[in-house]
Amino acid sequence: MLAIAQLKALPTQLVDLEREASNQGFNFMGRLIDEWHTGRNSFDKLGERLLVAADNGSIVGIGGLNVDPYKPAGDTARLRHLYVANDFRRRGVGEALVYALLEGASLRFRAVRLSTDTESAAAFYLRLGFSAVDDETATHVKML
Repeated sequence: MLAIAQLKALPTQLVDLEREASNQGFNFMGRLIDEWHTGRNSFDKLGERLLVAADNGSIVGIGGLNVDPYKPAGDTARLRHLYVANDFRRRGVGEALVYALLEGASLRFRAVRLSTDTESAAAFYLRLGFSAVDDETATHVKML
C-alpha cells in the first residue's frame, strides 16, 4: 500500500534511490542530498515541503516543493527532485506525489513551475495539467 509522508530528516534509504537515479544519468538526487546536508535547501520555508512515497515501508519515490528562486516575488513555487523508482513507474506513484505536493499550495503560491529535460517527463506533467512554457528557467507551469 502506498503511503506519502513529509520528511523532516533524510532517511538512509534515500541512498538507494540516489544510486538508481545516478545510474540513469539523473544527478538531481545527489544534489538534493548534498543541499539538505549542507543546509542549502531543507524545504523549510513557508509553503515548502519534501515528500516521500513508500510502499510497505520501502521508499519508492520523492518530490519537493520550494519557493521558486527565479521569481523574486515569492508567490511562485518550484516542483523539484521528483523521482520514482523504476519498478514503481507507471503505477501512479509520481502522480500521487505531485498531487500531494500541490495540495494546499494555493494557500501560499499562485503558480508552480518546473524544469525537465526528458520527453517522457514533459508528457507526464502535461497530463497533470501543467502547460509548456518558453522560459529559460522553466519548461512547465501550472496556475493554482
